[in-house]
Amino acid sequence: MGHAVEKLHERLLAISGVDDDGVYRDGASKRVQRSELVLGSLKRLWDEALASLDFEVPTRGVGLAAVGSLARGQMGPNSDLDLVLMVEDRSLKQEQLAQLADKLWYPLWDSGLDLDHSVRTRSQCESVTDHDLPAAMGWLDVKPIAGDVDLIGHTATSILERWRKAARKRLPELTESADSRLKQFGRLSYINQPDIKEARGGLRDSTLIASLAASWLSDRPHGQYDSALERLLDVRDCIHLASRKDSNLLLPQYQAPVAEMLGLADPTLPEDERQARSIEDLQTLLASLGRRIAFALDATTSRAQHSLTHERPRFAFFQGRREAPRFDVIAPGVARHEREMVLAPGVEPAKDQYLPLRVAVASAEFGLPIANSTLINLGRSPIRDSVWDEESRALFIRLLSCSDELIRVWEEIDYVGIPGRWIPEWLGVRNRPSASAAHRYTIDRHMVEVTARLDERAPGGSRYDTEHLQALLLAGILHDIGKRPGVRDHAVEGARHVPVILRRMGYAESVVGMATILVREHLTLSDYATGKDPYDPAVVQSLSEHLEGDVLLLDMLFDLTKADGSSLGATASEAITKRYGWSKWREQLVTTMYAATRSHMLGR
Repeated sequence: MGHAVEKLHERLLAISGVDDDGVYRDGASKRVQRSELVLGSLKRLWDEALASLDFEVPTRGVGLAAVGSLARGQMGPNSDLDLVLMVEDRSLKQEQLAQLADKLWYPLWDSGLDLDHSVRTRSQCESVTDHDLPAAMGWLDVKPIAGDVDLIGHTATSILERWRKAARKRLPELTESADSRLKQFGRLSYINQPDIKEARGGLRDSTLIASLAASWLSDRPHGQYDSALERLLDVRDCIHLASRKDSNLLLPQYQAPVAEMLGLADPTLPEDERQARSIEDLQTLLASLGRRIAFALDATTSRAQHSLTHERPRFAFFQGRREAPRFDVIAPGVARHEREMVLAPGVEPAKDQYLPLRVAVASAEFGLPIANSTLINLGRSPIRDSVWDEESRALFIRLLSCSDELIRVWEEIDYVGIPGRWIPEWLGVRNRPSASAAHRYTIDRHMVEVTARLDERAPGGSRYDTEHLQALLLAGILHDIGKRPGVRDHAVEGARHVPVILRRMGYAESVVGMATILVREHLTLSDYATGKDPYDPAVVQSLSEHLEGDVLLLDMLFDLTKADGSSLGATASEAITKRYGWSKWREQLVTTMYAATRSHMLGR
């Protein structure tokens, strides 16, 4: 019994897709081959199971169906099977149904495959999908395998019809599920060790997009989106091959082999350099794929929400004609429309280089997302990194001072590459993974995270004046700009770039000088606190000299150190947080060193 699926796992792994040169090719066709292999084996297993039973299974009322990756034709080398044994009431006795299930499930377990199985009636399937969002989305892709395929087809049709009828009410539930995953798993584009399924821009989002399209509330994207999805499935397959298990987590030990299988390793480089470079290229690839899929989800969701908004046409009072769309203009060229930030009517982005700044600031200060079409149009703005005026510099500082909203807005404008056009040096660290075990995020996202944690109040509670606040925020967004390949001291390298960047932007020399010192010394206070005696006058004198004896610079460095150390991200372990991050132990040490040095500077 079970010969149909004997060594099925090994046969799946044999369709590896890896050529003699170690590169994974033709991933889409390999996924189809794996899916067809499994479907054929399951059909034969069904026949074997029925032949081995001591009772007859009716041809109507009992059937086997697949959902998940198998139903979508996306089987990876180690994908699990998600199977449903469908039955009609009274088609089999309970003990007979249990025997049939055992004949199906046990051979699959013995074959080495992970199995998620259930036995359901049609009414049970409908009830579960009415209340369980993942189950509902799973049944929108269902594949009849054997037995009563009409029962399975009719159930799938019923669930699809119920989904379409309830889609308007369930749209908030769907968007909330996406937002919840975003908070837990972050964005694929910015995570050093991402879950390529659950992170925003990952494979789970493609399921949401398909579900929205099935609801008829929005069209499904194609073209570049389809290509990005297939390439991300290639990444998933390579993770399976590297880990030899059903995993979507790109852990450090898998990154180099996955990059090599994807053809990202340069064989002409020395091994250490080849691995480091290929991992960086892998992160860049994931960032590109994640942005494309996340943008597709945002666009599809936005269209679905707009379709609901306009289902009931609004009519002008008394006139009996449809009202024109309402745009609440809140800045030159920037308007608020249907809970999104959009371009005001008549604006030509190609003629306004400062428009992206005004849109970004308005989005952050009003807490509203930038419409996807607006983002695309902003990419046409003629931004020049060397052309800044007093208003644009002030807008940039307003954007940096928007706390958590800065993170969201920066991610949105980064989709169309705007930050790298403001600051070309940004492209040197964009999407680059951090070498430190303490960092959850890529270097660019970490700098934005740190800046979002800075505010206008000094440690004593007083407010920084304009120039000091500018210097602090600019130091935050640039403090790791020196983390480039081959650089040993990124703080010194960063201090070399900062004055070039800020002078090009036209900031005052006093601001340039303070920001440069903060970037150069952004590790100094922490290093002194964890390795030196704060009660040694020579130590505090040395630290004071690093900051030219400036008390306000010390206050700013203390704030920057706190923001830098406390921005690790939720995945950092307790041991790593204690060693590198803003643990209570480190906070006490840094605070003590700061207080001792401040007292010394003030002559106390």
